Amino acid sequence: MKLRNLNFGTILLAACLILFAGSTGLAQVVSGPNQLTNDEVSEGWVLLFDGKSNTGWRGTNKEKFPEKGWEFMDGMILVTGERGGDIITEKKYSDFDLKVEFRVKEHEANSGIKYYVLENEYREGQVLGLEFQTANLHPGTNLETTLGSLYEILPPNEELVNPAPLGEWNQVRIVSRKNKVQHWLNGNMILEYKRGGKDFREGVASSKFKDIENFGEVEEGHILLQDHNNEVAFRNIKIREL
Repeated sequence: MKLRNLNFGTILLAACLILFAGSTGLAQVVSGPNQLTNDEVSEGWVLLFDGKSNTGWRGTNKEKFPEKGWEFMDGMILVTGERGGDIITEKKYSDFDLKVEFRVKEHEANSGIKYYVLENEYREGQVLGLEFQTANLHPGTNLETTLGSLYEILPPNEELVNPAPLGEWNQVRIVSRKNKVQHWLNGNMILEYKRGGKDFREGVASSKFKDIENFGEVEEGHILLQDHNNEVAFRNIKIREL
């Protein structure tokens, strides 16, 4: 009889704690990737990847998602290295706060997260935009092409670049508001610049984009995940329009 009463009391206590947590906003923990907390929902965050499908994405310069080169497994988008081509969001974004997690098995596993991407509008047949470089290709040498850089244009603060160990998840955040852009990696702001500013334009002028008029200064564009024929995994892709 005492054991039965104890079990009932334990159950009652647990139920009260759950109700209390919900009423105080403590029940915010999510059980896995590709989910939003109540706070994120109220702040306007939306998932760009549901963890299992290509909803909201398509191939560049295509109406459909690539038939090869990309897989969905265990809540991840996987670049398989089969030359499927880049993928972009169906929607364009202007001012935004973007979060992405990525994982690589090799430092040289090249990929990138691009934003303000346009199809054919810069040059016919080309899909171009600004890129957060996710590969740690040339640490200590060509900083404009290393992890966290604005690829080919501006280097990150090398002292603050803190990549996760190989095989573990890196957390990327890209914030763009009124042309002011921040690159974040694993909690550190590693680069801040202004689109159209002096440093930005000088960087463009010394890059392979130098002959493209107004490169990176468009009002809105797609988000792009790059297929560079290396195995890379992405998850927890979420965005908030500002």
